[in-house]
Amino acid sequence: MRILLDESLPERLRHFLSGHEVATVRWMGWSSTRNGKLLDLAENRFDVLLTADQSLPFQQDLRNRQIAVIVLAGSDNQLETLQPMVPDVLQALESIEPGQWIHIGEPA
Repeated sequence: MRILLDESLPERLRHFLSGHEVATVRWMGWSSTRNGKLLDLAENRFDVLLTADQSLPFQQDLRNRQIAVIVLAGSDNQLETLQPMVPDVLQALESIEPGQWIHIGEPA
């Protein structure tokens, strides 16, 4: 699966997503790109956007998108907080479909 790691997450998180092709928003040159535009840029190149932006699913209509979104919600965005969610992310990646969003963790 091709995953785009949003700039709201630590880049080192990509090391825990083995078996998947992971790029970061910064590597793609898309830093500071707003959510709608980011989805436009990403949807033809990536299968999933992995983000900590809990408002994104409420701000963006994913129904007609060719990309899915996984939202990670922790007490903070530190690797040590998010790393325990990786097994749930990997499980979600097995069944997620375009236009779908999955929330993992506890909402803020």
